[in-house]
Amino acid sequence: MFSERVKNIELSGIRKIFDLAQGEVINLGLGEPDFHPPEVVKRAIYEAVEKGYNKYGPSKGFPELRSLIAEKYSNYGDFTADNVLVTVGATEGFMATMLSVVGPGDEVLYPDPGFVLYKPHIRIAEGKPVAYPVYQENDFMPTQEDLESRITSRTKAIIVNSPGNPTGGVFDDATIRMIVDLAEDYNLVLISDEVYFNLVYDSEPKTFLGKYDKLIFINSFSKEFAMTGWRLGYIITSKEMVEQIGKMHYYTVACPQSPMEYAAIVALKEAGDYVYEMREHFRKRRDLMYSLLKDIPGVEPNLPRGAFYMFPRVDVDNVVDVVKETVKRGVLCTPGEAFGENAKSHIRFSYAASEEHIRRGMEVFREVVEEFLN
Repeated sequence: MFSERVKNIELSGIRKIFDLAQGEVINLGLGEPDFHPPEVVKRAIYEAVEKGYNKYGPSKGFPELRSLIAEKYSNYGDFTADNVLVTVGATEGFMATMLSVVGPGDEVLYPDPGFVLYKPHIRIAEGKPVAYPVYQENDFMPTQEDLESRITSRTKAIIVNSPGNPTGGVFDDATIRMIVDLAEDYNLVLISDEVYFNLVYDSEPKTFLGKYDKLIFINSFSKEFAMTGWRLGYIITSKEMVEQIGKMHYYTVACPQSPMEYAAIVALKEAGDYVYEMREHFRKRRDLMYSLLKDIPGVEPNLPRGAFYMFPRVDVDNVVDVVKETVKRGVLCTPGEAFGENAKSHIRFSYAASEEHIRRGMEVFREVVEEFLN
């Protein structure tokens, strides 16, 4: 009855863990800002509906929105609206990219640990996922040896993610250059997931954008303007890529949501600094969570340089059991193994939560870890 394609795809293990929670919980598990969109953007939705933006729009997105996105990144390249495709969230953009670039048997390198959609999307496109490791010891950046040793004659693309989910790692300039050089040497497509582009704490954004001709840059309004439920993203790439990926996009969703596009135009014009206000809150919460985790025996936290996740290593026999017990006591977090084989000793915490919830959550986590260590 069902296709082999769907039978070969497993549901994310994250939901199974969260289903253990009972009653009110402290949510340190989900990957979304705990803020709401700027007031001017919320009002724009009402304006859009009143002004009649309730019909189908252009498949590739409103021309004005595409132009504003191109202008936003003008420091990184000579982009125009023709280089931009507006998508239904970064997720749909990523799926359309996979279906446009990857064919049966093509190998695609993806980070492990990495975002839970990468491997299934490669498989849905009938490609072969090939994991490359990113380790805490190297600030969750890949090495040239680990990447190059996995490239074969079947390799078609490399997926990169910086700032990273679940790690919070940010690639430095040398790592970006190394990956671009490898892609050039082996004539590979680079697919760069940069939805946390502006959520970096110690520098200006470091990006692959503008550094490689065969780059597909994927981003979203979700994190920058706290619009996760609005499902609006975009791709920046060559005109040829926009045309080809645009075909899959059209036959999947027809077009983006017109009211959301109207609101996104307002966001880019009038609320461009909002992400920096959120970032300062996240910075304080990051520092708080790091200090609390550092004081727990058996826990080795990383200090994230981007996004809003912490990915500590926990020195217990079974990290999943620690997570289950923590969740049962009302604190949501995610076992590292949900993000890849290389992350079984890790747990992902989101600090997109209030300082009060972070303190209470870390107190519960400390109690659980101490019980497992004794």
